[in-house]
Amino acid sequence: MADDEKTTLKRYLQDGRDALLWKLDGLGEREIRLPMTATGTNLLGVVKHVASVEIGYFTEVFGRPCDVDLPWFAEGAEPNADMWATPDESREFIVDLYHRSWQYSDATIDDLPLDAPGVVPWWPEGRCDVTLHRILVHMIAETHRHAGHADIVRELIDGARGLLAGRENLPSDDEAWWTDYVSRVRQGADSFSPGSFSPDA
Repeated sequence: MADDEKTTLKRYLQDGRDALLWKLDGLGEREIRLPMTATGTNLLGVVKHVASVEIGYFTEVFGRPCDVDLPWFAEGAEPNADMWATPDESREFIVDLYHRSWQYSDATIDDLPLDAPGVVPWWPEGRCDVTLHRILVHMIAETHRHAGHADIVRELIDGARGLLAGRENLPSDDEAWWTDYVSRVRQGADSFSPGSFSPDA
């Protein structure tokens, strides 16, 4: 039963990984680095961040070996250095980092039972005792949350959308349908004048 659960958890984690990487496809170097929100959210930076934290969760937390250098997490590093790729950090470098993180993570997942103990020293509540099961669930949530960010950023860049290549999971690919839909959604929002909203209504 535990093996079946582990297989299911690994599949959901991999689905999120694949969805996140797919958002880079077909874009140039500038587009994947372009900040698209007021806080600088950008596609390559999101991949860099998720790759980095995944390595930490599946190696350091469980005392597993890792030879990957993550200078953006070093003491004294610039804040948010893990959330963007510097000009000397290529797309290939970041994607390779993510693939390497999968290898470390999958080795930990395969080698340890779901109830294997670990410690997360950087969580706000201080040193936190965890299990591999909890970290898997946490990393699935983290990966899919950032894949959702990437969905929106990619759509803002060039209109591309969908879950995965060949799995768009959207109700229509007709642009006229979307134009009409967005218009109706906007009309619904505009029907509320400022101050008219009441949470008890």
